[in-house]
Amino acid sequence: MTATEISSTGSAAPEPARPIELWPRRIRLLPGPRGSRLIIDTRIVVTSLILIAVLVGFGLYALTLGETELSVADVWAALTGTAETGTRRIVLDWRLPRIVIAVLGGAALGISGAIFQSMTRNPLGSPDIIGFNTGAYTGALLVSLVFTSSAVSVTAGALVGGLLTAVLVYALAFKGGLLGFRLIVVGIAISAMLNALNAWILVGANSESAVSATVWGQGSLNGVRWPDVMPVLWSLVILLPICLYLVRRLDLLELGDDFGRMLGLSPERTRLALLALGVGLISIITAIVGPITFVALAAPQIARRLVDASGPQLVPSALVAGVLLLVSDVIAQRIIAPSQLPVGIVTACLGGVYLIWIMSRARKRV
Repeated sequence: MTATEISSTGSAAPEPARPIELWPRRIRLLPGPRGSRLIIDTRIVVTSLILIAVLVGFGLYALTLGETELSVADVWAALTGTAETGTRRIVLDWRLPRIVIAVLGGAALGISGAIFQSMTRNPLGSPDIIGFNTGAYTGALLVSLVFTSSAVSVTAGALVGGLLTAVLVYALAFKGGLLGFRLIVVGIAISAMLNALNAWILVGANSESAVSATVWGQGSLNGVRWPDVMPVLWSLVILLPICLYLVRRLDLLELGDDFGRMLGLSPERTRLALLALGVGLISIITAIVGPITFVALAAPQIARRLVDASGPQLVPSALVAGVLLLVSDVIAQRIIAPSQLPVGIVTACLGGVYLIWIMSRARKRV
């Protein structure tokens, strides 16, 4: 492993026999007689920088695509304010918000998936499998079709629906402790029931509202504008630092609840806090663009393989998820152009291929 060493005293210190692992494979604090040294895994840093470069490059490419084809020079002129008014409107008002929400929404899904997969200790323990985003969709659907369709009300409905689903799944899965397999099984059952409820709600709605809600229910970035971006941006600004702080405790809990209690941690309180944070992230993006599958499932696993590290890799997972959702949205726009597919259909197809690949690998190990 390539690492960069930073000495808090400015002088070299002898290597200790056994380092204290504060953040496995990411950050290690090595105590020495002359101070402590911080060991940073540069593979995570380099991988994250490469993923950021991919996002920027593919984002610029995506800005050139659409009914009005633009060159990279046209896009750059619009971004720098030197293009004509029509080009600036196309790039800045119509296309850029869609790209930004794809990156931010993917990041929210990736972080949520990393939290839940680490908490359940199972690669299938993502919010779309457990049913939390289905619950968020149910809450948003009830508010928009039964009560009011204002953006604030729909967002609040998605958040309440996701949290109530999480509480219900947690309560039914908890039995003298929380087992990841039990949580997944209960979540799949609750998700099936909520899907039936969603279908019943759509059947009772008028035709125009039902069609609109059905398209939105597939996860679509069509028509996204800057006011839709801001709730997702603020949710990440507020919740991501809290997740980064609490996820260090989750690293320790992966070694066992008893070990966590020895260190003064409360396992169930930590899990409940992370559960609320993860559900909050997926509820916000679900309220804006609808439920999107596969991204939260695959991004954390891909991120772990890229950085070759265990534990929840929040930042790499967020970046990988942003790349996945952005690429999927470009495919959704271009595959049957000029018509556009909901991005959720593309991610669902990719998710099916990914699950088949996981099963084939598991079969080879047997």
